[in-house]
Amino acid sequence: MEVKIMADIKDKIAKLLALAESPNEAEAKAALLKARELMAKNKLTPEECKEQKNQKLVKDFTDIQCTAMTNPWAASLSAVIADNYCCRAISRKRKGYKTATVGFIGLEDDFEICKKIFLYAYNCIVSTCKREIERNPWDDRGTYRKAVNAYGWGFCEGLRDAFEAQKEEHQEWGLVMVTPQAVVEEADGLGKPRAIGRNEVDMDTLGARQKGYRDGLKFDPNSRLEGRPERAQLASCR
Repeated sequence: MEVKIMADIKDKIAKLLALAESPNEAEAKAALLKARELMAKNKLTPEECKEQKNQKLVKDFTDIQCTAMTNPWAASLSAVIADNYCCRAISRKRKGYKTATVGFIGLEDDFEICKKIFLYAYNCIVSTCKREIERNPWDDRGTYRKAVNAYGWGFCEGLRDAFEAQKEEHQEWGLVMVTPQAVVEEADGLGKPRAIGRNEVDMDTLGARQKGYRDGLKFDPNSRLEGRPERAQLASCR
């Protein structure tokens, strides 16, 4: 009898978590709150309750490459986004080469969303730098590159803080934003990812860094990406 009762509870929680996929934010939030209440009361985790689709684990790389000199922030950007979209960031570097290729590990649906958001954010950074950071022929060699990297690092920090603000505002979303154990185990099996470049503050490029931070806070892929509402929305910290 107790087994049947627990099965019914798990089924109810699974349905609530499915309802949390609703594009209606109020409906989704109410469902998540009720699901969290039932899970806490019965000491259950989301993975024990959610209806699992038969999704394969995807480990693949993007076309984005980075080096410690040119765009080291790209690796940090991939990690920030992956950590908040149920994936893990990875990189591939051939022996003897300075260039690393950015990639992700995740279940099919999560992987596609994570990859799209990363590419959109990366392109936003690159296009903003080309448009708004001037290349002065009289500057010392490397000054422009430092300004671009300062903007990129700032953007990553702003984006990270935006995610933290989102988590504080919508704590119930954490129930469906947990990285699946299979993804964690696969990523851990590859070892700890190597850092690419150093995130150093340069007073000469502080303005570019601060602008990057502000833009990272405001980054919002809603208008460009399709996916579940709670995965596409970022807190707007203006």
